[in-house]
Amino acid sequence: MKTSKLTLRSLLLAASLFTSMATPSWAADTYKIDPAHTAVIFHINHFGFSNPSGKFMNVDGEVVLDQQNPAASKVNVTIPIAALDTDIPKLDEHLKSKDFFDAATYPTATFASTKVDITGKDTAIVHGTLTLHGVSKPVDLEVRLNKIGENMMKKPTAGFSATALIKRSDFGITTYLPALGDEVRLDIESEANL
Repeated sequence: MKTSKLTLRSLLLAASLFTSMATPSWAADTYKIDPAHTAVIFHINHFGFSNPSGKFMNVDGEVVLDQQNPAASKVNVTIPIAALDTDIPKLDEHLKSKDFFDAATYPTATFASTKVDITGKDTAIVHGTLTLHGVSKPVDLEVRLNKIGENMMKKPTAGFSATALIKRSDFGITTYLPALGDEVRLDIESEANL
């Protein structure tokens, strides 16, 4: 059976195949975020001319997949603001300054899930709290479970794609509003290993 034909519940239950035989059947599986294969990409409207992007790498955290109750699964991640990368060093420096992220004062952003709503065969809405720039706000991630299986290193791996929309003003980042867009689209690609 192809992964795309499996339900999200089936995919989450499949994670149990990769646990030790000694692991109790009721235990959830805790996957560690793979920082080399995880990126948080942001897009913002630049004065109406374009929608450039940047990304955060070196994300740290865990995904707990509950094999008995997928809706009880959890996500906790930490994003180092210093890892911001637009491929333009002067822009990176400006974005990390007090005008925007103020990385010296707020060196990390975090997301902690509060609820998971299963929405389809391999999709869910992950509700949670995003803390950015010293402000905590609810944010919903639209998540697709891409695959659970062994990676090339024979490690049990779960892969996800997610999207979200946030307003930077909600987090106190208001430089150049309203000309520079308020709404920021997030595209997240992540792999996590047992």
